[in-house]
Amino acid sequence: MVSWPFESMNKKDVMGCLGGAGFLFLCSAYFPLFGPLFCLLTPAPFLYYSTKLGLKNGIKLAFLTIVLAGIAGILIGYPQAILFCVELSALGLVLAEIFRRRFTLGQTILFASLFLILMSMGHLFILGLSKGVDPFELLVNYLNGQVKQTITAYEEMGVPGEDLVELESYARVFVNTVYPSLMIVGTGFTVWLNVVVARPLFTRGNLKYPDFVPMDRWETPEPLIWGVIVSGFSLFLLPGVIRSLAANVMIVLMAIYLFHGVSIIAFFLHKYRLPLWIRIGIYLLIIIQQLFLVLLALAGVFDQWVDFRKLHREQEAS
Repeated sequence: MVSWPFESMNKKDVMGCLGGAGFLFLCSAYFPLFGPLFCLLTPAPFLYYSTKLGLKNGIKLAFLTIVLAGIAGILIGYPQAILFCVELSALGLVLAEIFRRRFTLGQTILFASLFLILMSMGHLFILGLSKGVDPFELLVNYLNGQVKQTITAYEEMGVPGEDLVELESYARVFVNTVYPSLMIVGTGFTVWLNVVVARPLFTRGNLKYPDFVPMDRWETPEPLIWGVIVSGFSLFLLPGVIRSLAANVMIVLMAIYLFHGVSIIAFFLHKYRLPLWIRIGIYLLIIIQQLFLVLLALAGVFDQWVDFRKLHREQEAS
């Protein structure tokens, strides 16, 4: 007699995982403004329940969710939904296993990001083979299609022609030059977001959260500064493909130093115990004003020598 594969789990856990993942995954369709941000949190339920119930039961829940997502995708005419569900649920399972192995915060984000990037490239390769198209050509065609749709939308909104030409030129640079680095940065942000959200979830569920270094004390590994120096010189002195590669490397590294700068801001907000509404306002200002993003990235770079938070002095004293 075949046993029900979910008999080791109670219905509350099964429905909690399916309901949470389904809600987050569908937010992108019904809430165009903030929906994609919620969709990035889809791995969180699988991370939580895989930690709570074990990896084996987490795989069962992920499989059931993928099946349901595939059926729903066919019904609504969006069969690609199953690919996104596979990637995001697998990320949650991998994060649960990384948490169990007690890696550092940097290692957790690095390994999980590499896994997600490799899985995305694998899906792209399979999709390209199924259509008889080169996978990278398929990706470029998709991005060019998105650019055309965006330009058309702005044209219908009455944006002047000169601005449209400038916008299209920037979009072409994005597609042909810096898209790989932005994909890596977006992947790292997705992993980081789920790691951050997991802390309150684990606390509420009485689960053991990894003993990461506090976010407001995190700093970039010192050897990365050589990557900034080398890519910076290559960007201005070398031509062609090397310059494009240097630009992508520089964007990834500056994104890492941006998180370093944000940790500096978080340190002083925590140190001076500023009210929540002031903290929210500061973070919103950082997101809205791009100049602050640049300043924070530079603060992360120079923190190795300036030591804004006096962390190095504390380590030397201890």
